[in-house]
Amino acid sequence: MQVVVFGKQVKEKNIPYIQTLIDVLQEANINVFIYTDYLKQIEGKVQFKKDVGSFEGYLDFSVKKIDFLITLGGDGTILAATTLIRDSNVPILGINLGRLGFLASIEKRLIKETIHALTRGMYTLDERILLHLESNFNLFGDINFALNDCTILKRDTSSMITIKTFINGDLLNNYWADGIIIATPTGSTGYSLSCGGPILFPNSGNFVITPVAPHNLNVRPIVISDNSVISFEIEGRTENFLCTLDSRFETITSSHQIAVRKCDFSVKLVQLYENGFLETMRQKLAWGSDMRN
Repeated sequence: MQVVVFGKQVKEKNIPYIQTLIDVLQEANINVFIYTDYLKQIEGKVQFKKDVGSFEGYLDFSVKKIDFLITLGGDGTILAATTLIRDSNVPILGINLGRLGFLASIEKRLIKETIHALTRGMYTLDERILLHLESNFNLFGDINFALNDCTILKRDTSSMITIKTFINGDLLNNYWADGIIIATPTGSTGYSLSCGGPILFPNSGNFVITPVAPHNLNVRPIVISDNSVISFEIEGRTENFLCTLDSRFETITSSHQIAVRKCDFSVKLVQLYENGFLETMRQKLAWGSDMRN
């Protein structure tokens, strides 16, 4: 078995957990590759009992037979990892070194048990759809997709913007708002949820369209089929607006014609048998817990 270890930023308090992961992987005779930028950060802080390889990015998947990509961080780390994985079909195992962790749902104290379960095949693969963005101008290069959401937002503290929104070419609504969110089921527990959107199950086959601070109080989030193509025309008193894909952003103008649809490929998340979607929701949102006591 060969794995890639991926992270964004190393914090001193997390060094013991990184060391534990490397030790457990190497004790299990798993070949370890570490993302180059992350390897530079942990060199001299983490001890390697065996040699490790470096991993540069997406193209390395075509020359190295990688079985899993293990992320160390939070949900943002998994979002960043998808820009490396793309259509390579390599599953992601997310170990949570952050706080909430809807995607990176495996607690850092369970690293040993998690790797043992991985080597024994005691897991399932949870397939997650992505959004694909198209524009009349080049936006986001060859990583024009998102696991969580695509948003169109006003750029500063100026007045609200107008977003004329179409579904499969038919007018849905003129949104007068601070912006609009198009979220996948995965992203429904992110920005969309904080703006009043519903939680979608990962395999629901839907997108959710959630306005950000809409001017009309009768405008509410709506759920549509993920076979839909959603397109936009944007107007406002300022010239520039923001378009985001997950944590990446580009400046756009009213001249941009933007559409989003379901991506042609998906990503796979490793789920331990006792740690499924409903278990994660109950833990992270404190469902069923009496907060009065």
